[in-house]
Amino acid sequence: MIKPDAVRAGHIGNILQMITAAGFRIVAMKLTQMTKERAGQFYAVHRERPFYDELCTFMSSGPIVAAILEKENAVEEFRKLIGATDPAKAEPGTIRSLYGTSVGENAVHGSDSDENAAIESAFHFSGMEIYC
Repeated sequence: MIKPDAVRAGHIGNILQMITAAGFRIVAMKLTQMTKERAGQFYAVHRERPFYDELCTFMSSGPIVAAILEKENAVEEFRKLIGATDPAKAEPGTIRSLYGTSVGENAVHGSDSDENAAIESAFHFSGMEIYC
């Protein structure tokens, strides 16, 4: 997911170019906006964390680009491409090092497991919207 901060800053094209240059194939993509309630559902795993309300407010503050990517070892490879959650600690040249501005506004979300990737994909896309 390209988050509202990166969408607002006009980084969609640059981020998508980095993703495709890294060998990922986009099999589903859409520009959409989550309500605070939908953001809460997406990040339900963090419900008890102190940053949950702020995260839901931020993620519903503007459009996002949701996407499903394919590549061998996609989750692991994407986590490398996006870099650490804190852009200041992300490896140079990663998406977050280039386009993130803080831990909270770090430009992109990436699934942390194949299992969560499947859940998150189904959250944003119906089967008819996925082109494998």
